[in-house]
Amino acid sequence: MKTFIPVNEPLLNGNEKKYLLEAIETGWISSEGPFVKQFEDSFSGYTGRKYAIAVCNGTVALETAVRALNLDKNSEVIMPSFTIISCALAVLRAGLKPVLVDSDPITWNMDVNRIESKITSKTKAIMAVHIYGMPVDMEPVIKLAEKYGLKIIEDAAEALGQTYKGKKCGNLADISIFSFYPNKHITTGEGGMILTNDPGLADKCRSLRNLCFQPKKRFLHEELGHNFRMTNLQAAVGLAQLERIEEFIEIKCSMGKKYTKLLQDISLIQLPAHKTGYAENIYWVYGILLKPEISSDVVMQKLKEKGIGTRPFFIGMHEQPVFHKMGLFSGEKYPIAENLAKKGFYIPSGLALTQEQILITSQKIREVLNEW
Repeated sequence: MKTFIPVNEPLLNGNEKKYLLEAIETGWISSEGPFVKQFEDSFSGYTGRKYAIAVCNGTVALETAVRALNLDKNSEVIMPSFTIISCALAVLRAGLKPVLVDSDPITWNMDVNRIESKITSKTKAIMAVHIYGMPVDMEPVIKLAEKYGLKIIEDAAEALGQTYKGKKCGNLADISIFSFYPNKHITTGEGGMILTNDPGLADKCRSLRNLCFQPKKRFLHEELGHNFRMTNLQAAVGLAQLERIEEFIEIKCSMGKKYTKLLQDISLIQLPAHKTGYAENIYWVYGILLKPEISSDVVMQKLKEKGIGTRPFFIGMHEQPVFHKMGLFSGEKYPIAENLAKKGFYIPSGLALTQEQILITSQKIREVLNEW
């Protein structure tokens, strides 16, 4: 029977079972359990942030972070078109308007040179989204934010352990978020974290995640919040995972370098940027961008038939039918983002990936592309 190599498989062979058993045996399984605070404290310490607020997934981390900024309704938030839909959802659900920017063709991140032309009197924030393990060039973003009095929201879901000019991602904005979905550098199954150095923002996020209960009169509500709490069971897994973050980053970097060595001579593909002037890729996933003459759908299907899992790149926000129905992004074109969506996909990149599986995957990619 042919063995299938999945696009992701996490590593859960540290203290996960030990901490979960402790949570179960003590009866602390809800968000009131002690592992939540321990995870928050460890995470803020790792990223160098003052405050960390654990929530139930990365999408609600974004929603809570954007809402906590309390921006005026209908204000504009500049963000990349090439990203997951959660980013635009967070902006829209806060009553704000997403304004899109195209991607850089080398790093696949938001092209920071295109941001200033999108700034208007209604612009109140920039959402910087680090893509696939390579960070956004943040220095120009920070300068623009200072120049125009804008807030910065940092989506670092795909960049845990990454640094920008030596400073940890997740510590580069007014408010930052991470995701702990199973394909992330550390996982809690589902889960997310909000980070800030602002005590007021931290308190606001804690309130919003917990139905806006009031400290002195719990069931009297002055504002509508959400139940976005992380459970003690999730946090137990997250704490165990975070203990191994440096090991996990080393595994990812080794994987990326190995794939690059095995695939770099194939002229029909563009590989991820290994290094820029401000960061070295930590390869959250290993993406491949095909040359124009090749169909990514066909290549992914052929790889599947050969036992190799893949996943397509994001489809830009400006190409989403749901937003067209809402009257958003009509007629807008972002050619780099469109090409990434049309020609990009990533290959098996999980932490449990073996050296043999990297070799097999690379061999199968070469076999499929040889047809062209």
